[in-house]
Amino acid sequence: MQLIWYRQDLRISDHSALWHAAQAGPCIAIAFISPAQSKLHDESAAKSTFYLRQLNALKSQLNQLNIPLKIVQIPLWKDIAEALQTLCCQLKIHTVHANIEIGLNELQRDAQSQKCLERMNIPLELYHDRTIFPIGSILNKSNQPYQVFSAFKKQCYELLSIALPQCYPEIKAQQPLLAEKLSDLQHGNMDISQCIADASIQPLQKLWPVSEHYALEQLDQFIENHLYQYKEQRDFPNLDTTSQLSPYLNTGILSIRQCLQAMFRKQQGYFQIDNAGQQTWLDELLWREFYQHILFHYPAVSKRLPFESSTLTVQWRDAEHDLNAWQQGQTGIPIVDAGMRQLLHTGWMHNRVRMITAMFLCKNLLIDWRLGEKWFMQHLIDGDLAANNGGWQWCASTGTDAVPYFRIFNPVSQSQKFDPDGAYIRQWVPELADLDAARIHDPFSKFPDDRSLNYPRPIADLKHSRTRAIEAFKITTSP
Repeated sequence: MQLIWYRQDLRISDHSALWHAAQAGPCIAIAFISPAQSKLHDESAAKSTFYLRQLNALKSQLNQLNIPLKIVQIPLWKDIAEALQTLCCQLKIHTVHANIEIGLNELQRDAQSQKCLERMNIPLELYHDRTIFPIGSILNKSNQPYQVFSAFKKQCYELLSIALPQCYPEIKAQQPLLAEKLSDLQHGNMDISQCIADASIQPLQKLWPVSEHYALEQLDQFIENHLYQYKEQRDFPNLDTTSQLSPYLNTGILSIRQCLQAMFRKQQGYFQIDNAGQQTWLDELLWREFYQHILFHYPAVSKRLPFESSTLTVQWRDAEHDLNAWQQGQTGIPIVDAGMRQLLHTGWMHNRVRMITAMFLCKNLLIDWRLGEKWFMQHLIDGDLAANNGGWQWCASTGTDAVPYFRIFNPVSQSQKFDPDGAYIRQWVPELADLDAARIHDPFSKFPDDRSLNYPRPIADLKHSRTRAIEAFKITTSP
């Protein structure tokens, strides 16, 4: 009997561990749920419920393949090894199959489980599934990991030009298990229906449907309707032109191989870039890849340490009032407030606005980027340690290949450029809906004494705070 251990890979199509397990013999599946561990990882309620909803959908899909899924609630990940040992003994498991996860806690969890299973002569087979290329395989000529994205990307392009990664074939339904096996599996099975029915999360269920079918439909619609205009339109938050596939990639409802195959479908599966939009989206997927590889090679980032150790000496401000204003979308900078409110209401934020809001916090407010990183993880439905950490360290000028410390976005200029009519601001900051396009980006600049607006004045002077940030970072880079 083969055991498939599901983690952040909740699908049946193009699933490395499932496919290999199915080739080896009859299968059962298991997933462990730990609310306490999720809390330690700052996982948002939106993401947790999204995961459980998809887990419920996955259970139905696996049932159609006659593969039962056992869902077990455990206190913490450190308890998984013992639970696996008990289950494997009870069901006479021959091999456990799972897809590799690369966070520090995840690697420790798997090492502990592997050691425990080895004492029973049960192998834990781990497969590369979350990334385009196996973790650790993209190295420079000195056999070291890349720290600069452009060089990393160049090698990825070269490898993709040789061959695109192929999706695994669909697996066939297996013979139904004996009744006594099913009875053993049902004992202690967690009922997740109450968790899914949480009323506070209901609005997000409509915004973010689950199921592989839905995710693949969204992928196809993006490729068909928006891919070729992606470069020109992706930075405008009022346009619904980005893929918004990040929650599905993060939870593993969709695979990265499926994205690549869809992207090059019109090229009959050959690596042939015909359009700037196609290349731009590929580069975005490779940024995701880059940060996954960085997370593996430099585990310090799993501990919320800066990639550039010199930036440990940056003197961040202790400004709780400013931090709270930023978190609640009450900074007096309309584009920042629009983004933060979008996050609170939807569990998601447009990528351009993520950069604007992040840089405002760690540069204009000079507040530690780790506080922003944590807030994002606690609210994002697509919260991913590698991508979130990489993005925040890029904005804070503390990470690998990060923006230079002296390059600081002006949020008002960014707003004028990427939301010229103010449509995005009007959607999320309705207090300003009646202002014209000329004023909505910076409502108090020409009318500092206007008391008619029910909207806060800016908590930071952009020019002064920019100078303050440059001076703070300059100290850390001085010889």
